[in-house]
Amino acid sequence: MNFDFSDDQKLLQQTARDYLTDNAPLSLCREVLESDAPYAKGLWQGAAELGWIGTAIPETYGGAGFSYLELVLIAEEIGRSLAPIPFGSTVYGPVEALRLAGTEEQKQRHLTPIAAGKQVATLALTEAAGQHDIEAVTTTYADGRLNGAKVPVIDGAVADIAIVAATSAAGPCLTLVDLTSAGVSREAVSSIDPSRPLAALRFDDAPAEPLGASGDGDALTARVLDRAAALMAFEQLGSATRALEITREFVMGRYAFGRPIASFQAIKHRLADLWCEIEVARSNCYWAAWALENDEGELQLAACSARLAATRALDLASVEMVQLHGGVGYTWEYDCHLFYRRARLLGAALGGAPAWRDRLVSRIDKRAAA
Repeated sequence: MNFDFSDDQKLLQQTARDYLTDNAPLSLCREVLESDAPYAKGLWQGAAELGWIGTAIPETYGGAGFSYLELVLIAEEIGRSLAPIPFGSTVYGPVEALRLAGTEEQKQRHLTPIAAGKQVATLALTEAAGQHDIEAVTTTYADGRLNGAKVPVIDGAVADIAIVAATSAAGPCLTLVDLTSAGVSREAVSSIDPSRPLAALRFDDAPAEPLGASGDGDALTARVLDRAAALMAFEQLGSATRALEITREFVMGRYAFGRPIASFQAIKHRLADLWCEIEVARSNCYWAAWALENDEGELQLAACSARLAATRALDLASVEMVQLHGGVGYTWEYDCHLFYRRARLLGAALGGAPAWRDRLVSRIDKRAAA
């Protein structure tokens, strides 16, 4: 069985890499991080014009109508460049939630402007750092009104709409909220990665509408998180691969005792171990991409495995990058901290590794008992 991508898909990936090399160098991520700009608006519009935001959105709603296999390759290139745009927060969760459970009117109203880059979206599930259990949600939805608070929300300060987890008389639910409407307030929250800012959202009788069937919020949230995790894993994979490449280039050019430090056995072992971690993550990501496109039942395990492997690979890559850069690795002038920041942010964005490990074990047990 051939799990490789087609020549056309590889060409799409190379085209994306070339564009991001020219238009999104690491200096752009640093520029956004050091300024008050929430994201690189020019790059966001460029991504929209190239069709990236609407890669997997059907043509009926203004998208490119490609498969998830094309989308994951775009996500990997977004990760390689550390692109400071709300691509993941918009595409990985909200678009998938709308595709899975949105009414025809909701899809027309939101997927079309999202694909055109005219609307930014985000998921607002948590009410405390590290909390991703929908049973712990206290935000309430009743009679078309939403009350409660969500924190932290990635790109919440700039998003136009949000998919918000809440409880209703029928049970857990997901709601669709226009963040520009009355009853919604926002407050910036300190982020370890200011190039992807966080916010706290508060809803005081804010107008909202249900997304999906009444009381189906827990199952729908699980499906959305699985899809988002599979897509985000490719972004993490791209960042980890780029971190390894930069680190290898640095140690090849750094000399000690008259020879490149890359020639020392200890350095070779560390780089080899990191390469192995990244390739393990790549294998799991490919499995998740296949499942995302072909078998949602298999995705329940594949998404967990990809999420765990990619999180571990990027965590290790960012730490080794700092350490193998030696005395300059921790300094502001070098780019190591940009990868470390992104690793910490993405690692917590959909729930940390322990939560996904528990989810994987639980699903394996359920499958074994079936």
